[in-house]
Formats: sequence, structure tokens, C-alpha cells
Amino acid sequence: MTDTKNYFLNNLPKRTLKPRISGFTMVMDKGLSLREVEDLIETSGNFIDIIKLGWATSYLYPKLREKLQIYREAKIPVYFGGTLFEAFIVRNQFDDYRKILDKYQMEYVEVSDGSIELPHDEKCEYIRKLVPQVRVLSEVGSKDDTKIIPPYKWIEQMEAELSAGSWKVIGEARESGQVGLFRKNGEVRSGLVEEILTKIPQEKIIWEAPHKAQQVWFIKFLGANVNLGNIAPKEVIPLETIRLGVRGDTFQFFLDPKNHNGKISFVKPNLFGTDS
Repeated sequence: MTDTKNYFLNNLPKRTLKPRISGFTMVMDKGLSLREVEDLIETSGNFIDIIKLGWATSYLYPKLREKLQIYREAKIPVYFGGTLFEAFIVRNQFDDYRKILDKYQMEYVEVSDGSIELPHDEKCEYIRKLVPQVRVLSEVGSKDDTKIIPPYKWIEQMEAELSAGSWKVIGEARESGQVGLFRKNGEVRSGLVEEILTKIPQEKIIWEAPHKAQQVWFIKFLGANVNLGNIAPKEVIPLETIRLGVRGDTFQFFLDPKNHNGKISFVKPNLFGTDS
């Protein structure tokens, strides 16, 4: 990764470099124009690890091939949102979906079941079928804010999907940041996060955290190199400043020597409630 820093500051947390195993920033593209994509890469490309073309926006985007090519030339991987996968599955068009992946030379795919009822064994079977073709990210959690999944079930599903071949699992939050990992008011279900991490390695999880307060919570809890997703294009550089402790939200936090390496002990911060 090219070093884009314009001057030197000491005592900053050490960030992993691309291609990263941890410290991922996954960005949501909800229909950016080609020019906006070029601008995003120019300003923030060094801090973006992967792009999600949100839900089924790729179905309508008029210059999809051109967009994909711009990202490829910048060496930024792209994948279609999991809702597109679900749209094909609910219509019994899995083979058509696989052809679409080949047609657009996709190297990554998201498998999810947040909008449809899909037996988990079947979901894992889809993962196994796709693994020889693409690198799979699988999403756990429901988009229905009335459906509360207990922590043990999150763990069971994440373990099964990783065993089926998922490269990483994604903790569901939607673009709204008000479901899955979060309550309706946006607060982190901190007990849920803690329980998941007793069984699932941190580097295997991408936590969807679209709002600044949520990003701050995860960075203070898990360090500068936590994997975060559903980041808005205009929030990429602001997020990086939070990771590095050069924004007020984490400014004092990373001046503490014990946190310089971006890895901290499991001390629950008081930003939000503590129950799961």
C-alpha cells in the first residue's frame, strides 16, 4: 500500500497493510457514478479493502462493466450484495446466479439469508457449492428488527458457515445500523459481540458498523485493526482517523501506551449499554 501520509506523528497505533487479513474496511457503493468511483479511489483507495455493490443495485446500474473495471484497475475487490443472492435463490435461479458471477468475472460473493427464510443447512450447502468458484463472505443475522437471534445461534451459524468454506463472516446491521448487532436506537449489543468472540476469531468477522458511534465502539473494544463494513464512501478517511487516534473520539484513547499496537484487552467501554 502506498504511504499517503503527509507528515510524521509518533505513538500512533500500527495499522495492517493491504492486502489485509485484519483491519478491513468494507465500503458500500449504492450506485456511485463512474466519476464518483474514480474520485473515491483517488482520495480513499489506499484505505479501502473491498467494495460491496449494495443489495441489488448492480441489477440496475447502467455501466456495470465499466465500474467493475475501474475498481479492478485500482486492485480493489468488489462483490454483489447478499440481497441479490437471495433474490436469485427465492426465484429458484441459483444456476443463473452462478452464470452472472462468471459473466462479470466476480472473485467474491456474499451469501446471506437476511430477507428470506432459508434453512441453515441449505445456506451452508450454497456456500460449499460456491467456494470452488469464488471467495465467499457469508452474512449472519436478520434484517427484520423484530427478529432477535440469541448469541449461541449467531455462534453456531458462524462456525458452520466458516466450516462450509466462508472466507469471512459478516455481522448483520444493515445500512441503517439498527438491526442484528445493534438495537433500534443504534446501540451495540455488546454482550452479543463478547459472546461471539469467545468462539469466533476476530480476524474472521467483518462487523457492519455504518455509524460513527458504532465504529468508535468497535475500535475502542477491539483495536485499530478491527474489520468494519457498510462504510459510506465519504466516511472512509474519517474512519481511518478514528482508527489512528487522530480524531477526538479516540484521541486520548490511543495516547495510552498499552493501546498503541491497536490490540486491547476486553474491557467493556461505557459508550452504550452492556446487556446483550
